[in-house]
Amino acid sequence: MHPSDYKLLIFDWDGTLADSIGRIVEAMHVASERSGFPLCDDFAVKGIIGLGLPEAIRTLYPQIGDDELIVFRQHYADHYIAAEAVPSPLFEGVLESMAAFRAEGYRLAVATGKARRGLDRVLKAHGWETYFDITRAADETASKPHPLMLEEILAHCDVPAAQALMVGDSSFDLQMARNAGMDSVAVSYGAQSIEALRLFEPKLAIDRFSELHAWLNQA
Repeated sequence: MHPSDYKLLIFDWDGTLADSIGRIVEAMHVASERSGFPLCDDFAVKGIIGLGLPEAIRTLYPQIGDDELIVFRQHYADHYIAAEAVPSPLFEGVLESMAAFRAEGYRLAVATGKARRGLDRVLKAHGWETYFDITRAADETASKPHPLMLEEILAHCDVPAAQALMVGDSSFDLQMARNAGMDSVAVSYGAQSIEALRLFEPKLAIDRFSELHAWLNQA
């Protein structure tokens, strides 16, 4: 399939559009400490970014009880929301490329491991409340890598999977795309290494967000 044949572009948020990985890692460490759990190293925390928060916490701490999970989530949210009083910046080239995608007629969507409240908060902070055709958050559908949120986006936009592209920085993003029968693009500057992402055979691996626009517009 030629890159110009794609009609719908679906983006992960953290680590793909927004430079927020450091804050997520820090918030997870703080929540672990306040909840009385041993700290995981940064690599382990980056490895769960993309999952819904409950699934991420349970992956790091399989022994956690239901009541402990509630407390842990609250500690995480308290620290992360305070840190996001100044929103994590968008990566270089995101604003310009997204404006170009809109001008060129692409349908645009977000598929994120964030909760709906968190996603709405960051969209508002960037003035993007109505920017996307549809956004899906992990707490209103199945967590990645289950394909449900992509299937819901495809149905809303009335676009077949073959004409959609998932752009993400984690194995969960690319596995979700594969599960939905959709092509993917891997970004190297987010949570997981490009070597790990290449295992999922993305159509393209990029080091800068602007490379996506150039690839889609090649002759």
